[in-house]
Amino acid sequence: MNTNLSEFFHRYQRWNKLTATITYAISVTIAVNIFWSSSNLYGSGITGFAQLIQTITHRYFHINFLTTPVMLLLLNLPLLFIAWNKIGHHFTIYTLISLVLSTIFMHYISGEPLTNNPIINAVFGGLINGTGTGFALRMGISTGGLDIIGILMRRKTGKTVGTINMVFNFFILVASALIFGWATAFYSAIGIFVSARVMDLLYTKQQRMQVLIVTDTPKKVIDNIKVGMHRGVTIIGEAKGAYTRNEKTILLTIISRYELYDFHKIMQETDPNSFVSITNVAKLYGNFYEKKVN
Repeated sequence: MNTNLSEFFHRYQRWNKLTATITYAISVTIAVNIFWSSSNLYGSGITGFAQLIQTITHRYFHINFLTTPVMLLLLNLPLLFIAWNKIGHHFTIYTLISLVLSTIFMHYISGEPLTNNPIINAVFGGLINGTGTGFALRMGISTGGLDIIGILMRRKTGKTVGTINMVFNFFILVASALIFGWATAFYSAIGIFVSARVMDLLYTKQQRMQVLIVTDTPKKVIDNIKVGMHRGVTIIGEAKGAYTRNEKTILLTIISRYELYDFHKIMQETDPNSFVSITNVAKLYGNFYEKKVN
């Protein structure tokens, strides 16, 4: 029974990841081919860099075969090698699948632009691209490019994937301003900003939260959090309720927003009468367990 359940779980995970790769490939194709390209707008990360290379090689060197989908795949090859060695093999394989599908879809699927309004194209392109990217990251796979660099840097610095993208994209915006003018660069910035914010909203595994617990049953709470979530808990000290005068214990732990549901469920089962305060963490130093991507 346990073997069958485990097999079903792994199959379910594989289908989820495959769905995420297809969703991303479709979303980036729609964003680039339908919204951004019609207004000469650039996307975020390696996608935007691939667009920039296509523009420069076509406009100034009359080279037509270095298209955006071709460059998207070529630019990601060295990053895939890094991911294979530093992140995980399954992660890299699904990333490669998403990149191949994106290259095929962007090359063969095109359509008429829905509007020539650059603001609408920037916002909706960013929304669609950010949704596809965030969903892929949430399912434990990558879309390549700065997602790979972002995951590695987040482990070292704690910065979010979206923030790292914003820093890199500054250079793309300057280049687009020199080619198409500052107005177009500003519209591209809107699309990049929307994409990054949507990505961060969906990719909740990177968002840290500080949890303060005041409980009557500290040992039970600590044991359940350790076993159920693999999170360490710090005992701050003893306290006394001002109204009931009952002895309490104050506990502190750090979780990700992705784990918020699991934490709430544990507390409901362990000590539903406890007092819990949860706040967002701006910066985190030290040893914080993060499940390895594979």
